[in-house]
Amino acid sequence: MKSLKFTKMQGLGNDFIVIDDLGTQPTTSGDLTPEVAKKICDRRFGVGADQILWLRKVESSRARSDLRMEILNADGSVAEMCGNGIRAVALYLNRHLFKDKTEFNIETLAGIKTVQVKGNSVLVDMGIPTLGSKILMGGELLLTDELLSTGELLLTSQLNSKGKLLPTTDFEFFEVNVGNPHAVIFVDEVKAFLVKKWGPLIEKHPRFPNRTNVEFVEVKSPHAIQVRVWERGAGITLACGTGACAAAVASLTTGKVQNPVEVQLPGGNLKITWAGAGSSVMMEGPAEEVFTGKIKIE
Repeated sequence: MKSLKFTKMQGLGNDFIVIDDLGTQPTTSGDLTPEVAKKICDRRFGVGADQILWLRKVESSRARSDLRMEILNADGSVAEMCGNGIRAVALYLNRHLFKDKTEFNIETLAGIKTVQVKGNSVLVDMGIPTLGSKILMGGELLLTDELLSTGELLLTSQLNSKGKLLPTTDFEFFEVNVGNPHAVIFVDEVKAFLVKKWGPLIEKHPRFPNRTNVEFVEVKSPHAIQVRVWERGAGITLACGTGACAAAVASLTTGKVQNPVEVQLPGGNLKITWAGAGSSVMMEGPAEEVFTGKIKIE
């Protein structure tokens, strides 16, 4: 049985287990299987986290970045990108490995992201978003808005007393990719919305073959939106950095808000700025180290 060092970190309550394979710890390659990740993330039998952030050395052929961040969700699946997570990693690097350095290029499955540590806050260049199948590289801006029927996905527990499906519910959604997929849905009152009911049904809808993150958004003012997130592979989370970016992009594109956008999440607020087609989404928010420890893995 092996002992694995870790650092617990959080960004607006979105919590992570950082595994550092950059330093002296023997590599854990092959040890972090989906089953091991699920056990570590379990909040009763493990450390407890929304995701594992695995820091690994970059191959010499890809030396444009300082390191590689691999992401394992609480259900053992792989995520392309995590906005809150990359802020936590930047803070970890600045506090523990590169104390004189404040800017890092971090490789992810969604590409290389540039992050800048500013005290306890981190600014992230999230890259150019895509809407539907259109990459925003200038010219006419097209935003996909489709009707999503969830009726065929209603669970057995949602049958009426005669065993018939309850009426189909349709949602208009806006598809935004910020390194990972998101379905943004505008609602009248986000606090009262049944996220736990509809989130998993939309996440696994056939319209999204690789599943999707889901954001339920209420516009609060010309510069503020309130968001609740159903995160792919993790469920309801207190915050989602990429989700905040996707929600802000959809809100800006539809003219519901103006730059900059304050995204209000259950765990706190993020500042999102996006100049439009061809521009990167800029995200700024805090991160924090919680504790360090060791966990035994088989």
